[in-house]
Formats: sequence, structure tokens, C-alpha cells
Amino acid sequence: EAMAMGERTPLALVDAPASGRMAIGEAVTNIMAAPIEHLGKVKLSANWMAAAGHPGEDAKLYDTVKAVGMELCPALGIAIPVGKDSMSMKTVWEREGERREMTAPLSLIISAFAPVEDVRRVLTPQLRTDLGDTDLILVDLGEGRNRLGASALAQVHDQLGSEVPDLDRPELLKRCFEVVQELSREGLLLAFHDRSDGGLVVTLLEMAFAGRCGLEVDVAVLGHDPLAALFAEELGVVLQVRHSDSDDVLAMLEEAGLGECSALLGTTREDDTILICSGERVLLRRGRAELQETWSETTFQMQSLRDNPDCAREEFERIAQPDPGLSARLTFDPEEDVAAPFIETARPPVAILREEGVNGQQEMAWAFHRAGFECVDVHMSDILSGEVTLDRFRGLVACGGFSYGDVLGAGEGWAKSILFNERAREQFQAFFERDDTFALGVCNGCQMLSNLKELIPGAGHWPHFVRNRSEQFEARFVMVEVEESPSILLAGMAGSRMPIAVAHGEGRAEYRDPGADLAKGVALRYIENSGEVAERYPANPNGSPRGITGLTTEDGRVTIMMPHPERVIRTVQNSWHPDEWGEDGPWMRLFRNARVWVG
Repeated sequence: EAMAMGERTPLALVDAPASGRMAIGEAVTNIMAAPIEHLGKVKLSANWMAAAGHPGEDAKLYDTVKAVGMELCPALGIAIPVGKDSMSMKTVWEREGERREMTAPLSLIISAFAPVEDVRRVLTPQLRTDLGDTDLILVDLGEGRNRLGASALAQVHDQLGSEVPDLDRPELLKRCFEVVQELSREGLLLAFHDRSDGGLVVTLLEMAFAGRCGLEVDVAVLGHDPLAALFAEELGVVLQVRHSDSDDVLAMLEEAGLGECSALLGTTREDDTILICSGERVLLRRGRAELQETWSETTFQMQSLRDNPDCAREEFERIAQPDPGLSARLTFDPEEDVAAPFIETARPPVAILREEGVNGQQEMAWAFHRAGFECVDVHMSDILSGEVTLDRFRGLVACGGFSYGDVLGAGEGWAKSILFNERAREQFQAFFERDDTFALGVCNGCQMLSNLKELIPGAGHWPHFVRNRSEQFEARFVMVEVEESPSILLAGMAGSRMPIAVAHGEGRAEYRDPGADLAKGVALRYIENSGEVAERYPANPNGSPRGITGLTTEDGRVTIMMPHPERVIRTVQNSWHPDEWGEDGPWMRLFRNARVWVG
């Protein structure tokens, strides 16, 4: 399911009904990037906020509810089945005997939801520079009006204006939604971004920032006032298409009745220059990195105050540094099902272990089930009570999540519930000492097993896991390299470089022995997009020395890692992947290796 939001609160200072219509329009143009059968599949949730009783506000609320609920939504063929309201958006206080009050403008926050036909066709703002010559097309649903009232441009000049953007013709929005879906189904769109806060210039720059590329754009076709054309926050979308497909795309827009509001703007550049012109007149010529640094400066300053300032600086400095982006270099064929010969023989039982706060057991169970195992849900309370014993299992998997709310240390609370309980301690120790068993610990499970290393043969070299260097929870998609190791789960994968999901607050490997061998038992490392070991943030999201993020025992039967391979076993689960990948992502091999080892 896709979700998008829309809000245009500043417009309500000039025209409250227009702000409501534009909030819905923004939500629709946002969600348009997802493959949705038709506009009627979109459902809205409306969050109304107003200062009820304040002079003029009740009338604005009534007019806006009428405009949205009785006029616009029926015209679009969509409904608002749910919502909420906050009618006390005014505060009053006294200061030095003087009455003071603050009133917030009428606000409508729209959340849009819709089922997705095929997640593989979801479009993003990232400009593609690897598919030959491309063009950028604007579909201007404001039909050239370019109203600047209550825009970001007006605000930075301490102005408000008298005429704001509006959704004057709902049928244009419907047609735009339908034709974008058709273009998506035919594979004619490469990138998509809606026009909203900041106007067209911000839309284009955000696409360039995502693609780390330059632009060459001419806005002369948009009218005599390039400032208004670039900064008006009218509804609209920008499409990236192959140059060879431009004529077909423009013809389809014309056929949909959008020809007069569609315009070819320009293309990407091989260098990093952002060049915006109006005919022969150069309006802007700046480096992409320079503009992106300006764009990110406020975030950088806030991050420096909130997080580790060194990490904030390292991330900010990357804007201007060369970056080849995510990639995949595999030493195996991810489509080869090495476990296939064993699927029909038997399904060995594997314990999918969880504790209070763990939330990754469903994905983990699905991964092992696909690999040919019988997955059994085992809660720690089952083991502590004696209801379940580990002697029947060939595998044990400690899953990730927020064990004990992550407030008792990284997985330590979970580990101590085992170490300080005689029955549980005996069960785990006996399981690990058997030579026909394997174990995997991911995220919280990695932290927990690292604290059980006294029970695990050949795990004495494992580190402890502590708070991330950034001092924040890190949920990212980063590059790793599989190291040469005895890990039975990573067999045949050594040397592979590929992305993986991470989500943890305490993943920094800490070796308490200053003389520890930091190379021993390492199975997985964070790497830079360029391939070297990652030491800097955020390629190394937690600050582990030498990028260490996965380890194994001396015999390879027990492997621990902070990243989440179970979350990216299908290609569609990867937020980026090479176009040629098939159904299975490369991390499915880890789970199939387990089935091969069991035999």
C-alpha cells in the first residue's frame, strides 16, 4: 500500500478553501508516483485544525469543509472515510499584565492511501543518468497562472500576497493521474516528482540532488515571468523520460487533454552544473554540490546540535565528494537455488526465537521457510517455563527488534534472562555444543548472542555492541562486503559487495581487550560505495572499527550480524537494485546455505 500526505496551511491566510483543495491536490500528486489502478482506489484521511470561536475562523472552516467534502472530492471520485479534528488552535496568556494570544491558521492535513498494483513500478525523484539521453517534461496543472501568494518566495521576502495557487479544474488532476498511470504501465517514465513547496525550481533541484547530476533547463516556454514560473507552488508534476520516448509521451499527454499545460523543459548534464535559462538569458548557473550544501545547511546545523557533531560533519562533507552510488558485485548467482535438492526431502525444524520487544520474527520465519525449513515460533517464556526445549531443533535464530525497549543495553537484558536462569542456560549451552546445529543472530539477536559468548564454543573473540557513534538510531540501506570466513551461512559468498538494510541504535562493535585481533572471525564489513572499508559516517552507520558488522565462530556454525538480511531477500524489498536482478535478492543465498549445510 502507498501512503502520501498533503498540506498547504499558509494558503489559508489568504484563501482557506483554496488551502483545502491544494492539500488534497498535493496528496494526490504525491501518491501518483505509485502504480494505482485508478484514482477511485485512493482513500483520504483528513486532520482538521482550527481556532474555533476566533473571529472569522468558524466561517473559514465551514467554507473549506464544504469546498473539500461537497465539491472537490465528489468531482475527483474519492472519499474521506476517516479523520480527526483539533478545534483549539489558539493560546492565550498574560505577560506583564498584558493579554496576549496566538492563533494558528486553519490547517487541513491530508493522508492518502491506496493499494499498489506492482511495487516494482514505483517511481522516485532520482534522475537516471545511466539510460542515455533523457528529457524533463512539466505537466502544469496551474495552467500557467503562476500565483505566488503565500509561497516560500513570498515568505522569505516577508510578504503574503493576495492570490494563491488553487485547484481550479479538478478534471485536469484526474486526467493527469490517469495518464501518469498509463505511462508507468508502459514503462515510459524514469523519474517523477510533484511540484509543491518552493515551486518548480525546488522540484528540479531535488531531482538533481537525488541523482547527483547537473541540469540544463529552459523556462521560456512557461511565460514572460521566469521568477513566477520557477517559484509558484501550483500543482504539477515533472517527468523524466527517454529522449526517444518524448514524442510519444507528449502525444499521450495531448490525447489526455493535457497538451496545453505540458512542456519540454530540458535534460540532465554530464557534469555537475545546474543551468537554468529563459531563452538566451541565464538565470542560474551553479554547481549541484554548492546548491545542495546550501539546501542541507540547516539540517547539518540541527544535526550537529542533536547528534554527534563529527558524524554530522562527515555526512555533510559527502555532498561535494565523488560518490559512485550503490552497486552490486556478486561472486555467486542469486537466482541459483542451491537448496533445491533438499526441499522435497524434509523440512528441518528451526527455532525462530523472540523476546519482549522483538519484531522481526515474521520476516525471519518467511526467509527460512522459503529456504526449506520448518519454522517454529519460540518465545523466551516458552524456554524459561520448560514448555519448549531446544534439543529438537537443528537451527536457532535470534531475531531483531527492540528487546526490552533497548533500555537495558544492547540485547543484554535478553542475554541475562538466559545466563541467570539455570534451565535456560543449560538449554542454550547444550544446543551450542552440539555439532549438528547452527545459529544466527541479527540486530538485537546479534547483541544478545554476543553476550552469550561464554556459552558458545569458538566465540571468545567476539566484541560487545554499544551505542552508535552518531548517538542516534540508524535505519539505512548501506553497502557491505562478505569476508572470507568459516561461516556456514555465508559459504560461497566471500568477496561479494552488495547493499543491505540496517536498523539499530546500538551496533558499534567494542573490543574490551586493547590487544584484540580485529581480523579474527570477521564475516561482514561495511564498505564505502567506492569499495574501501567504511570508517566514516554514514557508510559506517555505527562507528564500528574497520567497518566490522558480522562475525562467526571458529567452526562457522554460529554467525552474528547487525544488518537485516531477512528484510531484503526479495529484489523488490531492496530500495535500490540493479535492473537485471530477478525475483530473489542475493541475501536469500544466506538462508539457502543453511539448508544445504543441514543436508
